[in-house]
Amino acid sequence: MDDMVKTAPQHSAKRSAKRHTLRTPSDLIEAGLAAEADRATLEAVGERFTMAIPPAFHDLITHPDDPIARQVIPDARELVTLPHEDADPIGDDALSPVPGIVHRYADRALLKPLLVCPLYCRFCFRREHVGPGGGLLSDTQLEAALDWVRQHPDIREIILTGGDPLMLAPRRLKHIVQSLSCIPHIETIRIHSRVPVADPARMTEDLLDAMETDRAMWLVVHANHASELTPQAAKAIRAVLSRAIPVLSQSVLLRGVNDTVESLEALLRAFLKARVKPYYLHHLDAAAGTGHFHVPVAEGQALLRQLRGRVTGPAWPTYVLDIPGGRGKVPIGPEYLDSASPGTVSTPDGEACSFT
Repeated sequence: MDDMVKTAPQHSAKRSAKRHTLRTPSDLIEAGLAAEADRATLEAVGERFTMAIPPAFHDLITHPDDPIARQVIPDARELVTLPHEDADPIGDDALSPVPGIVHRYADRALLKPLLVCPLYCRFCFRREHVGPGGGLLSDTQLEAALDWVRQHPDIREIILTGGDPLMLAPRRLKHIVQSLSCIPHIETIRIHSRVPVADPARMTEDLLDAMETDRAMWLVVHANHASELTPQAAKAIRAVLSRAIPVLSQSVLLRGVNDTVESLEALLRAFLKARVKPYYLHHLDAAAGTGHFHVPVAEGQALLRQLRGRVTGPAWPTYVLDIPGGRGKVPIGPEYLDSASPGTVSTPDGEACSFT
């Protein structure tokens, strides 16, 4: 990270700040995650992008430049917008027919009931929108979004995202889940969340009760480093699984976080150990101020090629690119079939092999 982090005091200092969510430059400095000399830089970044580091994530930071810290501590490079970066890199705004709805695919839609998260990732593709302002849909807006779903019978799946839908009060989440469950053409409800790893104590019985439905319910947990799958996170995930709700994962390939064979393998193994099926490994979306996290596609493909045969099949995620402009995800994993030589395939170590 930049000089702001390099000059930061060691994390062992002033641990008394640990038990509340860190939200301000003063919080970071008091927690030993930044130096007083960095205050102006932190404030400049904070004027544009929200910061929040909950206790469960703070506990994982060993020093201000480790893989967890990189994900959540503001960095001066966030104020640098590269020519290809965009405030809405995957076209959410252009594909929103009513507030709270994004309709990108024929058979499914996103429902964003709020824009609050337990933590704010420094690489988030919705970083221009999320924050303490909340973006909470009013009762009228929520009903309008649900009406839109009711009026589109081709929609079979609703993906609750945001923000983080598990930041909703249980009563509000229950209302949304039950309302969707009463729509005949909705077959699947999917919740995308960071809560089980970022704030596992939030996974209460009331919140789990709110997820109950007679439709197919799936939870997709976002984590990017093996250390995020703590015993507390695993316990929260087990509680979800105990409700017969399958759990998948999504991760983002990030420079300095999980961009080595060893770190990516450890992450995938940690998911399986927690009974989470790795689902998506995302190529970084080109949000403003995220260039320092970028890993080229070819490098990502090479990492996955090295993992082929090294980790079990159930641990294998789909490496995907969300095409800019809202045109959807495409798989970009390494190719093994040689189109130039029919009947030839490349082995994971690059050796050509014939087949019939």
